[in-house]
Amino acid sequence: MMDTRDCACGQTTVRDEAAQWFVRLQEPAVDVEVYRRFETWLDEHPQHRNEFELLQGLWKAADRVPAARLRALCEEAPARSKRRPMVRYAVAASVLAVALGLGLFSGLNQPSPYTAEFSTALGERRQVALPDGSVVDLDSRSRIQVRFEKKRRAIELTEGEAMFSVQHDSRRPFVVEAGNGKVTVTGTRFDVRRGAIDTRVVVEQGTVKVQGRSAAEHDFISLTAGLGTHVDGQGKVAVAYAVNPAELTAWRNGKLVFNNASLADVAEQVSRYREKPLKVGNATVGNLRLTSVFKSDNTDALLKALPSILPVAVRTLDDGSQEIISK
Repeated sequence: MMDTRDCACGQTTVRDEAAQWFVRLQEPAVDVEVYRRFETWLDEHPQHRNEFELLQGLWKAADRVPAARLRALCEEAPARSKRRPMVRYAVAASVLAVALGLGLFSGLNQPSPYTAEFSTALGERRQVALPDGSVVDLDSRSRIQVRFEKKRRAIELTEGEAMFSVQHDSRRPFVVEAGNGKVTVTGTRFDVRRGAIDTRVVVEQGTVKVQGRSAAEHDFISLTAGLGTHVDGQGKVAVAYAVNPAELTAWRNGKLVFNNASLADVAEQVSRYREKPLKVGNATVGNLRLTSVFKSDNTDALLKALPSILPVAVRTLDDGSQEIISK
């Protein structure tokens, strides 16, 4: 019979530790750091691995036991475990099976709360790995605030643009808030850009639900791959329209792709890559359309090329910013 020595953490036995690790590793998504700590625990003592492997074997056997019998084993556990040591193993596995089935291990099985903030400076792009396995790509001058709770993964895009590659977890929706808009998913790839007036959402893969931040639960627009929308300053969501996600997320490769984009939109995007903001002189200039591709780290080339593409000129203002005006 195996020794049930206490581990270094006090009265918790090795068998208890093995059960806790077993429950934790049933999560649909387990962080790499968790696996690393688990492997370290396994290597600390041969008994650790023995207990864990024994529990795995008993779990497989318990899968074949009817639920009623498992409950009976749980009820019999106190008396039987005193008389027959090996039965304690079977009962432990049975209890674990029943507990997981009834959700009684929710305290162990639930992820810990997590908060963080990430941002990028002028001209910087950054990729952030979140504890649930999701990945966020941040564009220049962008900022997100992360708040993971037991039943919700919340992100606020306070400025700029971000591409989200979300790890699927049906129990914890992934919610991105930006301006007056809110995007809810369980697992997908999508891009959110927070502008001065509205918020744009583009889906590369999967499905997302877009709604005004204060909208009723049933009031939303559903987007699938290749579709986009925007949410205005009043929280109104536009009807879904076709987009080219590769073009609209080309910033990840250091490119700015404009396909019939208004100069007002161009100026707003380009401003994220310049020390001083780029402005448009008036609404007429702002409504002119541009189709072209530029490097995000060389926006001066864009300003130099504009007068040869459109009937505009670029002038420098007293504060060092630049403005696009009519010729």
